[in-house]
Amino acid sequence: MKLKLPRIFLYLLAAIFIINLLQGYFTELIFDEAYYWYYAQHMAWGYFDHPPMVALIVKMSSLFFNGELGVRLIGIVLSAGTYIVLWFLIDDHRKNKYILHYFSLVFSMTLIHAYGFLTLPDTPLLFFTAVFLLIYKKFLKSPSIGLSILLGLVMAGLMYSKYNAVLVILLVLISNLRLVFNKYAWLSVLIALVSYTPHFIWLFNNDFVSIKYHLFERPNRAYEFGDFSLGFFVNLIALFGLTFPWIYRALFKTKKSDKFNSALLFLIYGIILFFFISSFNRRIQTQWLVVICIPMIVVVYNQILLDKVTRKWILILGTANIVILMFLRIGLIYPPLFPIVYESHGNKDWVNEISSQIGTTPVVFENSYTDAPMYTFYSGNTSYSLNNIRFRPNQYSLDESENLVQGQTILYVSKFLDKGDISYYDAKGDQHYGVYIENFESFRKLRTIVNTPLELSEDKYLNFSIYNPYAKDIEISKLEFGVIFLNKYKNVREVQNIPANPTQAEKNLLKSKDTTSFRLLMPKPNIGDAYYFKISISENGLYWGLNGENVKLP
Repeated sequence: MKLKLPRIFLYLLAAIFIINLLQGYFTELIFDEAYYWYYAQHMAWGYFDHPPMVALIVKMSSLFFNGELGVRLIGIVLSAGTYIVLWFLIDDHRKNKYILHYFSLVFSMTLIHAYGFLTLPDTPLLFFTAVFLLIYKKFLKSPSIGLSILLGLVMAGLMYSKYNAVLVILLVLISNLRLVFNKYAWLSVLIALVSYTPHFIWLFNNDFVSIKYHLFERPNRAYEFGDFSLGFFVNLIALFGLTFPWIYRALFKTKKSDKFNSALLFLIYGIILFFFISSFNRRIQTQWLVVICIPMIVVVYNQILLDKVTRKWILILGTANIVILMFLRIGLIYPPLFPIVYESHGNKDWVNEISSQIGTTPVVFENSYTDAPMYTFYSGNTSYSLNNIRFRPNQYSLDESENLVQGQTILYVSKFLDKGDISYYDAKGDQHYGVYIENFESFRKLRTIVNTPLELSEDKYLNFSIYNPYAKDIEISKLEFGVIFLNKYKNVREVQNIPANPTQAEKNLLKSKDTTSFRLLMPKPNIGDAYYFKISISENGLYWGLNGENVKLP
């Protein structure tokens, strides 16, 4: 395999790289990028929602630049690397005649295009998937200890990028089950597991919080054909835009010819099948499918080299896609050209509007792991997301950021306030309010643990415990208790404020790093669809916290 790249390839890649750099510099952060920037301020082996790779590439970017490019630089470099690695996956010598078609194919794919300048977990996922396939292709031809080590390290890189990378690895294995008997393949697995051990340890130390949330605790809703299954097929089209008929035509014309080709097809069809089945349970987001773009590019480009008709239409429709996407990219920077108010619009404005009124006063945002880091990124001031039962847990629920606002005068911002001490407007023109709270105090890390099973009768007492993880004792008088009833989709349906007392009557403190037993009279739900319940705590009048796990009602 020749590693030299044609001159026209380098020119086109350099042009895309420069465009992405300029886009990355002039486009304000989107909310998820701000959230991952927040990750990178406290480097760890794991985070609530994702493994740490996205935080690492943000941290590396910040070594070279400040501002938006200090979040995006390494992601832009990885995107360029993905183009190069994909090119080396094509063996056909005719490829040098159709370089323009290659860039028309790759640059026209909507999320490949977007992840060229946005830094999200899928950015390294796409890069490592391409590298994984390249090394696997060489491994099939001539397995060795060196390639095994490389393959293992890249598999670890995949898993450090995003948890659904496990699908990539498993589907390649299923495509070639003889790997089970290959000592070099087992060495790769061993290297990957050893390399991934720090994250396993992090998961263990944090009670597997990421896995439990994604698999068991994420709220859902009743099945809707239009939004779930039909939406899944819409996403399969959205990945490729105008080129989608020719993309799938090329896929359907491709047959298994060797083990590597089989791996590509297993990856594409396997991921499509997995998320199609999943669409009967929940709504599928487009980015969950993006990894199929990597094997799809190889499959489709091989068809471009073989089929004149495919070659013609991918170039025409791909170019049209690119024109549309470039126009939209300008709209990310200049909002009047974009059809909607997008996440990258107006963030500096609302941040400045708040900070100009309050100075360096810390801001506590209710239920917003997106607004809190965005505010800190653009203002440089302290912020925190206070999460309650109407939202979901996130990195702010896990880390030590709560400590930054304790005992201080803070501005509390909630979308549910209809008046306040200050107000500001977001990019959509909606007005929001904030109120000052002196000597702010929250205990969102208190854990409620249900000790015994229960029966729903009015005279049945429920025993439960509260664990206090803080370094100080907490007065029980500052706490109120509530029983939260949820439906089978884990959506909050009813809140009942119920008195609870320590089982030891003289207890008036939750001792630091200790567990205290309580009991309350378990109420009956007033709703007909109650399926789960949890015990929640309201401290100092704050809305009910995410203190306990969902427990199935008998």
